[in-house]
Amino acid sequence: MTTFDIVPRGAFSLRESVEFGFGQRHSTVLDGTMRLAFCVDHHTEQVGAVLTQDASGVHGELVGDAPVDAVRAQVARMLSLDVDARAYEEVGARDPVVARALAAAPGLRPPLFHSPYEAAAWCVLSLRWSARQAAAVRERFATAHGRVFDVAGERMAAFPTPAQLLTVAEFPGIPPVKIERLHAVARAAQAGALDAEKLRAAEPDAATAGLRQIPGIGPFSASLIVLRASGVCDVPIDQEPRLAELVGQLYGLPAVATPADMLRIGEAWRPFRTWVGVLLRAAGARIAVS
Repeated sequence: MTTFDIVPRGAFSLRESVEFGFGQRHSTVLDGTMRLAFCVDHHTEQVGAVLTQDASGVHGELVGDAPVDAVRAQVARMLSLDVDARAYEEVGARDPVVARALAAAPGLRPPLFHSPYEAAAWCVLSLRWSARQAAAVRERFATAHGRVFDVAGERMAAFPTPAQLLTVAEFPGIPPVKIERLHAVARAAQAGALDAEKLRAAEPDAATAGLRQIPGIGPFSASLIVLRASGVCDVPIDQEPRLAELVGQLYGLPAVATPADMLRIGEAWRPFRTWVGVLLRAAGARIAVS
């Protein structure tokens, strides 16, 4: 059995991550355990992982033969544990709304897609479909063409690697145009265009512009990949209607927050503007509007 440990810097709750609701990418069995199955960042193999948490940190157990250091680093990014979050609480000291959200969801950090590659594939699959429909098709597709693991007693299918994906000419329930676009995502991953570290280091506008060169990846999808898969923590979220509605309510604005409102209010959230946006989406309903 191959294991690894991650010691969070700052508050972290694995249970909050499990309950976040990313059912199409994470197993959400509420037994204190997170079960994962995913493509490793180098895109040539898959792995399963079992995660638990105690007072000493987060503990992982590998299911499969991928390099443990690579898996540990990827899991840390997925759970936003690769960031020193000890200054995150200071945002709440400057902003009472954030303080209430942090208290309502203690230890919540943004859980991310397994990788930019899997985020891009999800964007293609889910276009014009409900999340439930897309998740069901993704599960069937991963079971048929990816790799299935027994992860702590639960059967979990990891999405196909780019090489495996490129061998699929058709699949029941997926239109040919989506197959073509999935192939474009696979080729982009093989070419390095979906490398998490490169996307994270790039200027956000440049990163999204590059992603939009992939067929099937539009402005919303490109932004989603950068914000929810690369691990950035301080990019403002000023074009998301649901978040703008929440900010309008929570900050007592006369209407939905405008992009200018979002940028102005978000100044107090630095250097965790992306994190706070996710926090408010997740915990906004738990806190009372003052």
